[in-house]
Amino acid sequence: MQLFGGKAHLKSRERESGKAGNAIGPDVIEQCKNGDRLAQKAVYDALSSKMFAVCMRYMGGDRESAADILQDGFVTLFTKLDSYSGDGSFEGWARKIFVNTALMSLRKKDVLKQSEDVDVAWNISSSDPSPIQNIGYQELCKMIAALPPGFRTVFNMYVVEGFSHKEIAEALEISETTSRSQLQRARTLLQNKIKDRF
Repeated sequence: MQLFGGKAHLKSRERESGKAGNAIGPDVIEQCKNGDRLAQKAVYDALSSKMFAVCMRYMGGDRESAADILQDGFVTLFTKLDSYSGDGSFEGWARKIFVNTALMSLRKKDVLKQSEDVDVAWNISSSDPSPIQNIGYQELCKMIAALPPGFRTVFNMYVVEGFSHKEIAEALEISETTSRSQLQRARTLLQNKIKDRF
C-alpha cells in the first residue's frame, strides 16, 4: 500500500476476493429477501466484522458511532436487498452501503465541510525518505483515525476504498479540487506525524 505517492492506492473494489461475500450464496440472499431471520443472521455473521472495520475507519475509531453506522447499514442492506442484481461480489455491494451510510452520517454532522479551511504546513517534499517501514499497522490506523473528519473521509475513500476524485466529489457533494486538496492535506498531516514519531 502506497500512502503518500501519486496515483497508487488500494483498490478494494477491484481486489475484493469476496471470501465472505461469496460464502453468501444466492439462496441465502433470496431467503433474506423473503424475511428469513436465520438467513439474515448468516449474512450479518459473514459481514459484520469487515463492515464494522469500514465503519470504524470513517468514524475515526469512535466505536459507539461505528456501531450505530453498522446497525443503520444493516437495516439499509436488508431494506435494499431487492436492488442487488447478483452481478459482482455481494460483499462489494454491501460495502458500498456501509460507506454511504457512514458518509450520510458525516454529512449530517457537516464535518466534511468543517475541515476544508484547516491550514496545514506543506514543508515535506515527496523525495524525503519514508519512515513508513518503521511504523506498525495499528499505529498507522490510529494516526489515520486521528485525522480531521474531512481529511480522514477523503483519505479512506481514495486510498482504502479506491474511489476516484470524481466519485468522492459526487458522494460528498464537494468539488474534485476540494477532494484532491483534502487528500493532499491528509497525506501531509500523516507524513508530519510519522516524521515527528520517527
